[in-house]
Amino acid sequence: MTDHYYTSKPNAEKNEKEINATLLGHSMTFRTDAGVFSKDRVDFGSQVMIDAIDDSIFPNKHVLDVGCGYGPVGLSLAKANPTLEIDMIDVNERALDLAKTNAVMNDVENVSIFESSIYEQVKRTTYGAVISNPPIRAGKETVHKIIIDAKDHLVEGGVLIIVIQRKQGAPSAKKAMEETYGNVARIGLDKGYWVLQSIKA
Repeated sequence: MTDHYYTSKPNAEKNEKEINATLLGHSMTFRTDAGVFSKDRVDFGSQVMIDAIDDSIFPNKHVLDVGCGYGPVGLSLAKANPTLEIDMIDVNERALDLAKTNAVMNDVENVSIFESSIYEQVKRTTYGAVISNPPIRAGKETVHKIIIDAKDHLVEGGVLIIVIQRKQGAPSAKKAMEETYGNVARIGLDKGYWVLQSIKA
């Protein structure tokens, strides 16, 4: 089987390293490894999404980070907003272990990190927000499933936020969000990365 960052058990030989990033005004350190997404730096698309998120519009404190990787999105949002309670999920066990380590390293306690292939292990249906930098290489079907099935886990007024490059399918993702939620807005744009937001009516 080809080894991808969306594999549950990456075969890549471990090669841990630490990277630093300033996110939402906080200097953060992340431990990364081979076999996880964007191991050498915090992904630019993730940074664009982090900066675009306005948590003041979330109808409640419960947030789900789908495809959290080693944790930069969920952990930076949790550190900047300690009243939020963020669940962080991924299928990649190596990434999840790193995310748990990174939560401790960055003194972030208001997170719960667990394995789930998309929403399979997600029991809550009352999130105020679902956020995702979706695994583009997993294919359009997976990306659109993240978009469409998020609706089942959001409260009324809940927010779905994703980031995706135009050349990697942003227009079709935007269409899927419009069709599913009846609304979509581009709340961030930088170097071809679109941050798209829909609200569950």
